[in-house]
Amino acid sequence: MRPIQPLLYLWAAPATLIGLSLIPIALVQGGAVRVVRGVVEAHGGVITKLLKRGLPWIGSGGAAAMTLGHVVWGCDADCLEWSRDHERVHVRQYERWGPLFIPLYLAASVAAGRRGLDPYLDNPFEREAFEETDGDPRSA
Repeated sequence: MRPIQPLLYLWAAPATLIGLSLIPIALVQGGAVRVVRGVVEAHGGVITKLLKRGLPWIGSGGAAAMTLGHVVWGCDADCLEWSRDHERVHVRQYERWGPLFIPLYLAASVAAGRRGLDPYLDNPFEREAFEETDGDPRSA
């Protein structure tokens, strides 16, 4: 563990607490949780329902996974495995921006949408994650 790591966990803690909040419900509903390289990964139950249904900032198509601080929600274990590198970029973004990350992310999506761009794919936080991992999904 890096010497600064405890401070990074603290800086990202507000979002991490949001991420942790649904895990007990998901576990009661048959979900699972584990820690991978210092990040809590959870799936199943209410978490899967939220991700598949879509959230206002995700869109109606839903998402395979979503990061909240040092917590990653996934639709299932395969989604968590498949998206791990991408979601770890978001973990580092939370470590950089702390409690500012969620409002900055949402503002970036709104700004992209107002410019006629894709609120997800053209969000600079997502672009960074795609560039560091699997490239632009539009070029596939």
